[in-house]
Amino acid sequence: MKKHLLTLLFALAFVPAFSQTEQDPETDPIILNRISEWQDLKFGFMMHWGMYSQWGVVESWSICNEPWINRNGANYVDYKRDYQNLNTTFNPVKFNPQEWAALAKEAGMKYVVFTTKHHDGFCMYDTKETNYSVTDPTCPFSKNEKADITGEIVKAFREQGFWTGLYFSKPDWHCPDYWAPEWATPDRNVNYDPKVHPERFQKYCDFTYRQLHELTHNYGDIDILWLDGGWVRPEWSVDDECREWLGCQGWIQDVNMPKIAAMARENNPDLLIVDRSVHGKYENYQTPEQQVPDTLLPYPWETCMSMGNSWSYVETDTYKSTNRIIHLLVDIVAKGGNYLLNVGPSPEGTLPPTAVERMHEIGQWMKANGNAIYGTRPIYPYVDGKIRFTQKGDKVYAIYLLDENETLPEQITFDKFFSLKTGKIKVLGSNKKATLSQKDGHYCIQFDADETLQHAVVFEMKKK
Repeated sequence: MKKHLLTLLFALAFVPAFSQTEQDPETDPIILNRISEWQDLKFGFMMHWGMYSQWGVVESWSICNEPWINRNGANYVDYKRDYQNLNTTFNPVKFNPQEWAALAKEAGMKYVVFTTKHHDGFCMYDTKETNYSVTDPTCPFSKNEKADITGEIVKAFREQGFWTGLYFSKPDWHCPDYWAPEWATPDRNVNYDPKVHPERFQKYCDFTYRQLHELTHNYGDIDILWLDGGWVRPEWSVDDECREWLGCQGWIQDVNMPKIAAMARENNPDLLIVDRSVHGKYENYQTPEQQVPDTLLPYPWETCMSMGNSWSYVETDTYKSTNRIIHLLVDIVAKGGNYLLNVGPSPEGTLPPTAVERMHEIGQWMKANGNAIYGTRPIYPYVDGKIRFTQKGDKVYAIYLLDENETLPEQITFDKFFSLKTGKIKVLGSNKKATLSQKDGHYCIQFDADETLQHAVVFEMKKK
């Protein structure tokens, strides 16, 4: 995939700097170009979906025996047994990935990341490595023509022009070579010392390698391999920030990412790999979770965030307003990031009605204002009060964030951070007139009121 030299230089500028060790950042121009192309997409769709949706509980974590987990007083042994048997009742007969893909496209999303396997180990794809999967006869949905859920999602979204990304949990709490049944499971980590039992842990590494081979070789040209479970990491990467994830034992769990990456890219040399929180060559972009940085970050990044309070399906969940989601998108893009917005499908295989409504409304705004989002790059100072700035070519976009039921001021001013052509300017999504003038080191936008504009108003200006 060819890119201009300037694009390559931009990608290089946004690669994090590390010491010259195993932490070395990616230098392959194919991958750097691909990162830049991914940065053009801006808006992605994520789905946390699995057998846990039947209970409306947090994905996987309720079977983890850590003090912060709340099971409402349930006996851990019984709870874990019943949870792990949810595969025998998972039957999402209303699953229609074509509807999901069409809705995500309408919302203006450009890439998808789907949870093929979360920490509980239940596989939402056709794996030969375990019978704990949606295609195994133990799961009633295995008889459905759409049983290979991951395959169906990849196909449907690819038909709509999406980049396809696959989430995969490096830890697997169902695998007997990770949570060995002969020992207790006090926390999220492997429950034996890999140095004392190296053959046992190697079996787990081989199992993980083979599952990732299935995902990166059986579903065509995958664009993103999104790896979760940052406590499974090499020793060189352990720092004070992540050390507490390793529990009281602090055992190192190195699954050999160089070997995995080489295999994953055998037939797909421009595959992006996101080994979350393990900085360096195999974390092609970083993924702050449920938060937006205060300013520009010096590397490629994506905010992954749930639309509701929960990543997975909860019938009574509270969802962010359309206004809030659009403001988050604009703020993230102005600071150089992408926005990966998560919705948890129901146990029947449908998207929650409130989420569907939000996506329709987001799409209406994106249809009018997408030029200020897609393919843009940050321009200092990124943020000025209620204004966010982006740029593309010779255009600078000033995006004014409207609060709910707020009327746009007749006059908007901002400091002269860059040189702009004054006079008539364009307002995306409106035929009303607007002018840009300058005075005393400030720019001033005057605009005839347009009450049809909602959420955020985009002014398109040109550089001198």
